[in-house]
Amino acid sequence: MAEIPKETEQHILEFQQAQGQLQLVMAQKAQVRMQLDDLEGALAELEKAHGKVYKSTGSILLESGKEALGKELGEKKETLLVRSQVLGKQEEKLRTRLTELRGKIEAAAKDIKGAG
Repeated sequence: MAEIPKETEQHILEFQQAQGQLQLVMAQKAQVRMQLDDLEGALAELEKAHGKVYKSTGSILLESGKEALGKELGEKKETLLVRSQVLGKQEEKLRTRLTELRGKIEAAAKDIKGAG
């Protein structure tokens, strides 16, 4: 049986690491999406609110101004949207890298099979 070249072993290791990183990025992206959905729901409810509004701080509720709370939630939403875009770019780069590494590993496997 032919021995796997060191370079191919390195590509396999990089591939496995990139797969792990991709899984983490996808999990973070899903978490951000859930947070965005929650924020959008809160903003929609805030629009409908009349009278006093409250925000949760730790385990207590504090009275808050509707405009101030809307601004705070809007800023959080913007932050999450930026985070989502960053994670999307990381995901794209990792997928590209995985495709590249897969090609190198498959080519090496054909070479090993042809030599064997």
